[in-house]
Amino acid sequence: MKRIGILTSGGDCGGLNAVIKGAAQMAAKLGISSFVIPNGYAGLYNLVDFDSLVELTTDRCDLIDCNLAGSEAGHSRVKIKTIEDPQKYARIKKGLEKFRIDGLVISGGDDSGSVMVDLSAQGIKCIHAPKTMDLDLQTYSVGFDSTANRIASFAEDLKTTGRTHNRILVMEVFGRYAGHTAFRAGIAADADAILIPEIPTDFDVLYTHCKERYFHRIAASDVKAGTYLILVAEGLKDASGKELVDETAGVDAFGHKRLAGAGKYVCDQLTQRFKNDSEIIKLMQREKMYVKGLNEIPEVRAVTPGHLVRCGHSSVYDVNFGKEAGAAAVILLKDNLSGVTVTGIAGGKIQYMETAAAIKQRHVDLAVVALHEQMGTCFGRKPQPAAFDYLKQENAVERFL
Repeated sequence: MKRIGILTSGGDCGGLNAVIKGAAQMAAKLGISSFVIPNGYAGLYNLVDFDSLVELTTDRCDLIDCNLAGSEAGHSRVKIKTIEDPQKYARIKKGLEKFRIDGLVISGGDDSGSVMVDLSAQGIKCIHAPKTMDLDLQTYSVGFDSTANRIASFAEDLKTTGRTHNRILVMEVFGRYAGHTAFRAGIAADADAILIPEIPTDFDVLYTHCKERYFHRIAASDVKAGTYLILVAEGLKDASGKELVDETAGVDAFGHKRLAGAGKYVCDQLTQRFKNDSEIIKLMQREKMYVKGLNEIPEVRAVTPGHLVRCGHSSVYDVNFGKEAGAAAVILLKDNLSGVTVTGIAGGKIQYMETAAAIKQRHVDLAVVALHEQMGTCFGRKPQPAAFDYLKQENAVERFL
């Protein structure tokens, strides 16, 4: 192993530059030259046409700021298997041979990981450094902590405008079919309700919780001010299990339907219930908020921060995990491993698992959801009892680290 390529793929997020820098620094320590393969799998497929690659020398590494989100190596959403070129794998191998690349460090999520599994099966040596802000792989992945912190910060900030205007605010965030970002960020921001794909939403339950808490806050305020905050994951399902998709947008490069409109849908459902509730006019009049024709029911607004939650800066945790995962990936490559995902470093040991197993989707633990339901957060269903067994854990500090 003399020369390696480093590429990042899929969606951007925090921690990716740390993966790149960690891999390059460890490669230099081991006497291995490392090179950026630009723009993910699109760059890998077109590698044979490049005239040169950027080598990550010590001086070039100094220009990479691990604290910035995004990726110095660039991204694309390309599924190699679906490229209409019968010689696609031979073309990739020819590009690797052209630049004498012996192995690849690939950072990406489930889709990118599936491509890596495919490449490894074709005899191309690859190690996967897990990346996804959705946290839906079987291991921690760079990007989640950075994104969850940004979502929580935005959600907390939204309360100021919500309270000023006595609005009910619905914030829609990424996550596809796993609700980790909405769940953990919502808990951190002290959201009143969190709607995730794992729990089909009963809007009657949500409405009752919203109505009671919203009007209680206004009544308890000496200036008649109150708000109610809902975080909703884009993969929301209603009580019938129907998912919300943008049917006009087609599918992405990996065949996924484009999820859209969850926040607006929640707004519409709540607004309709406010309009149909005969008690609302009396409650609005009681709180001196009612103006006929102008301010008859509470206003429900949707906010979608979109890509703002995945840009900007990386969290300290993601930088640390990213550097360690990148470095560990190079060590595993040097030791002739391929087709595996770095899961962490603990007790002086590099931990890894087969990538095909690592990229299987992981969902929110509903037992933990039930615990938060007992503390008052609404998840769009009737609260479930929180039942836990007990487990005595030895060396807990070592396990945590």
